[in-house]
Amino acid sequence: MSELSEEEIARRAGLPEAARRALEEADARRAEQDAETARLEAARVAERGGPKSIEPTRFGDWERKGITYDF
Repeated sequence: MSELSEEEIARRAGLPEAARRALEEADARRAEQDAETARLEAARVAERGGPKSIEPTRFGDWERKGITYDF
């Protein structure tokens, strides 16, 4: 989770207790989601033998060495 700026801390200090709790819960959920995203990115396996170009599809088909085909 990113650290809050001094300005944000001051702004939150002036909020009612319920609003501060809601923001803290949202921050916790966001940090949890960021951690899960980082875990999934680390676990991702690179594709082997797939198309080398940036955009592998053309009209919904795959192309390899000038030949397009469907799965």
